[in-house]
Amino acid sequence: MDALTDLLRGVRAQSALLCRSYAAPPWSVRFAGTASLTAVMASRGDGWLIADDHEPMRLRAGDIGLVRGPLPFVLADDPATPLQLDTTLPGCAKWAVGTRTYRLGEQGDATILTGSYEVEGSVSDRLLHALPRAFVVPCGPCPTVDLLSDEIAKDQPGQEGVLDRLLDLLLVFALRDWFDRPEANTPGWYRALGDPVVGPALRAIHDEPAVSWTVGDLADRAKVSRAVLAKRFTAQVGVPPLTYLTEWRMSVAADLLAEPDATVHSVARAVGYRDGFAFSTAFKRVRGVRPSDHRVVALRA
Repeated sequence: MDALTDLLRGVRAQSALLCRSYAAPPWSVRFAGTASLTAVMASRGDGWLIADDHEPMRLRAGDIGLVRGPLPFVLADDPATPLQLDTTLPGCAKWAVGTRTYRLGEQGDATILTGSYEVEGSVSDRLLHALPRAFVVPCGPCPTVDLLSDEIAKDQPGQEGVLDRLLDLLLVFALRDWFDRPEANTPGWYRALGDPVVGPALRAIHDEPAVSWTVGDLADRAKVSRAVLAKRFTAQVGVPPLTYLTEWRMSVAADLLAEPDATVHSVARAVGYRDGFAFSTAFKRVRGVRPSDHRVVALRA
């Protein structure tokens, strides 16, 4: 499993709030942006994504915009168009022309889609924090966006599952393309995945966090000396290998502690600690709270 796949495991569309809007100029719609992550797409025509405190961003057909909430945003044919519909206020039903479908104007020159993601767990938080609050990935024509637009209008068995998985697929496409762009300020762990030395060590840590890795063990995976791995890993990821290992273990542990049947001792073993005291000390040092306190808060959420 690569690091991006691992970090995406808690970012899933679950009965996502999907909306398709047909619009004819001038049009402008405001969204609350309360979800952890919202995708906006133009399957036909162009538009603009205008997030609070951000410069307007052009959204062409096939492009995918992502908004890391909570952050209100507007979709419009032009940044100067006055607001026509505020989805945060009552009265949106008058624009509805079917399930999940709205129409602004007599003819729809543009078709805009929005869909939300739930983000659960500390592991996926690492991914969200690597993203800008709002950005657009220029994808060009995208068959998956068109397929999602067509599927929204259907009412068939398994419909929620189809829409959710299509939305998940679009997110993977968008993030992969975004992190490959020079303006993305890509996090070190992602860039390091393609490195012939650091990549194997990173994958080993993510695949088997419970293993008692040493720098020597990780260097063996990378087929280099310990000194070479330590220097290159620190330069590319920003922290030494064993520091990254500890931080990753604590992120995994934070998610495991939120499971109803988990105990501090079972989680300690799952992330490579035989001693619950040693695990608790490491967890508090990295996360700032004791595992038991984190578990209480997580179970109440």
